[in-house]
Amino acid sequence: METLSNLESFVRSAELASFSEAARRLALTPAAVSRNVAQLERNLGVRLFQRSTRGLTLTESGERFLQAVSTGLDSIQAAIADVSTHAGQPAGTLKLSAAPGFARDFLLPLMPAFLERYPAVRPDWHLDNRQVDLIAGGYDAAIGGGFELTPGVVARELARIKIVAVASPQYLKGRRAPATPADLKDFDGIMMRSAITGRLRHAGLRNRQGQEQIAEMTPRMTMTEPDGVLQMVLMGMGVAMLAVPNVLQYLENGQLVRVLPDWADDAGPISLYFTSQQLLPAKTRAFVDFVTQAFREQALAQRFQA
Repeated sequence: METLSNLESFVRSAELASFSEAARRLALTPAAVSRNVAQLERNLGVRLFQRSTRGLTLTESGERFLQAVSTGLDSIQAAIADVSTHAGQPAGTLKLSAAPGFARDFLLPLMPAFLERYPAVRPDWHLDNRQVDLIAGGYDAAIGGGFELTPGVVARELARIKIVAVASPQYLKGRRAPATPADLKDFDGIMMRSAITGRLRHAGLRNRQGQEQIAEMTPRMTMTEPDGVLQMVLMGMGVAMLAVPNVLQYLENGQLVRVLPDWADDAGPISLYFTSQQLLPAKTRAFVDFVTQAFREQALAQRFQA
């Protein structure tokens, strides 16, 4: 009978094509993972991996064995997690991903109450504007938009996001208010540039009557991340297209106002992503339920409609 550690080392090494990455995922040393896999190969009498300087590739026998054991291993781990759940409080490191601005404004403020309720959980936040691979990266949950729903990942929608045109009252003072997105060409644009393609992002805005126009602003300044754009708009440098969560507090306290209040771009949902295990670890279930309840209590889905 193989030990659970041998099987875990094999499955995670196969998924990540690396003993080192599997070791990080399992909180072991690469040497320990390699030994576990070697012992499994000796016990089975077959080679499961081809090893090279480029990494690991499964042999034909390894492919068949992975298909046979991976589902069963997940079930065993889920069963262990379920037993732990009923034995006490949710516990352990909770690896999370979110965009820095969204986390700062809406997620990190929840942490004191969350940790008071679940003191044995240790949130490990990774704040980045880039999307992550939940399974390969070993994340318990991520919050964002547009993630690819790969096998084993599910999404719980929290709210829908709009892109709106905003500016400071100081900047707009003495200027004629635009009537349509086309009028924005006469305003200073603080614009986002894709960090990947280098292209400027021109939002297509839609009004309540269903008409759609591209907001072709004249660039006064360009940036590759929204926090910098927001700072420039707050300083009265021009008009920007930003997601409502980025600017909500400033719209509510009057530091910013919507330009073209009848026009917006639907940017899709912001969702909570987590793995679709039948028996979700207690720490992940606690976080998912806590954040979902907080969004309801704060009416964020409604407030994000601005």
